[in-house]
Amino acid sequence: MNKVANRQAICETLLERVNEDQEIVVLCSDSRGSASLTPFAERYPDNFVETGIAEQNLVSIAAGLAKCGKRAFAVSPACFLSTRSYEQCKVDVAYSNTNVKLIGISGGVSYGALGMSHHSAQDIAAMTAVPNMRVYLPSDRFQTKKLFAELLADEKPAYIRVGRNPVEDIYQEENCPFEMDKATVLSEGEDLLIVACGEMVGPATLAAKELKAEGIGVTVLDMYCLKPFDEESVRKYASKARAVLTVEEHSPYGGLGAMVAQIVGRDCPRKVINLSLPDSPVITGTSSEVFAYYGLDKNGIKEKAKELVG
Repeated sequence: MNKVANRQAICETLLERVNEDQEIVVLCSDSRGSASLTPFAERYPDNFVETGIAEQNLVSIAAGLAKCGKRAFAVSPACFLSTRSYEQCKVDVAYSNTNVKLIGISGGVSYGALGMSHHSAQDIAAMTAVPNMRVYLPSDRFQTKKLFAELLADEKPAYIRVGRNPVEDIYQEENCPFEMDKATVLSEGEDLLIVACGEMVGPATLAAKELKAEGIGVTVLDMYCLKPFDEESVRKYASKARAVLTVEEHSPYGGLGAMVAQIVGRDCPRKVINLSLPDSPVITGTSSEVFAYYGLDKNGIKEKAKELVG
């Protein structure tokens, strides 16, 4: 079982790069511990800014530093970063086109029992709607490191959501195919296309393996890039499949499912079903308990897939 969360992979990548790039600056809103950034703050205090619980200030300060030539990484719980500071993300970062990477930690239902106030089930819809804002949900620690290596090399705004807990490895350190803004194909089959993002890629992959053993061929796309969205891959594989299933830790409105349905409906009509969180406050429980309850685990995905192609 992997014990390294994606947020730790972010810290490791920043630590590896800050020696050669002193323009890197990390900002937190009293969240260095939950973001696994304490090692960075302790080793590079001159490259670290603590704003306290002030998410709007966090984003505006990051934008100001970026305008001064810094590579700013603003880190805060996704539930607050994507709502409380939404105007600052829209105006100070995206509209002003500043080099700020907004990192939403503990995304989705990671905070479990803390309830709707601490869940971020709307951030894909909110952030993809903002011009100039790119949106990424990496699926495991190795992909996270690849993504951040690319983000460190550009100067454009981005929002990145990662979960709170470690997730099972999908890739390997020595075998992690990655192309910026291009979905990764994890398996191929012509019965069903499954498009998943973030923590849903793991259970989607497991479900596909079991379906293959039962004679159902499944293509799985790891759509870590929600914006820019890889329309080409969706068209290519949806046109070969009998149906399409999307899986996301997000509201049913404005997320991955809506994007895929829009493309498939326009370019290669097929039946599209979206597995997501409900349009209501979710039940209380750990992430795995919530996923199982709403059919977002391996068994739920497998069952829905069989309904679609059975």
